[in-house]
Amino acid sequence: MTVKIITTNRKARHDYHIVETLEAGIVLQGTEVKSLRDGRANLKDSYAAIKSGEIFLYGMHISPYDFGNIYNHDPIRTRKLLMHKKEIKRLIGKTEERGMTLIPLKLYFSRGRAKVELGLAKGKRLYDRRADIAKRDADREIDRAMKHKHDFRRL
Repeated sequence: MTVKIITTNRKARHDYHIVETLEAGIVLQGTEVKSLRDGRANLKDSYAAIKSGEIFLYGMHISPYDFGNIYNHDPIRTRKLLMHKKEIKRLIGKTEERGMTLIPLKLYFSRGRAKVELGLAKGKRLYDRRADIAKRDADREIDRAMKHKHDFRRL
């Protein structure tokens, strides 16, 4: 199974605790598929929401296709996501009762079909973000120190 990643939402893991990940198909127009194959998409400020038993993706930007005509697509239109009814019902319960949200993490092609990896996420507080940054810096320092420790043994 070949997977070609188009874009990732790097800010999502910084701003949210990702509890669970899910895969969903996405309904696209013809020129959107061509733009995605060129890698011209952005998930930065996008989110997914459940509306009347269906999941929609809001705020995802797909640049207009350069060689398109007057039938080119709207770059930030709302796009429908494809999931099983059972999965959607389970997500309705989780997003409503616990204050969680659906955030797109990755956009990719799997077997020629465009897919979105959604994360069931809970927002991080400012102190959580600071703690993550401090932990990452500490790990980096430890790795640096261990690298230099191994260098001195060789001398």
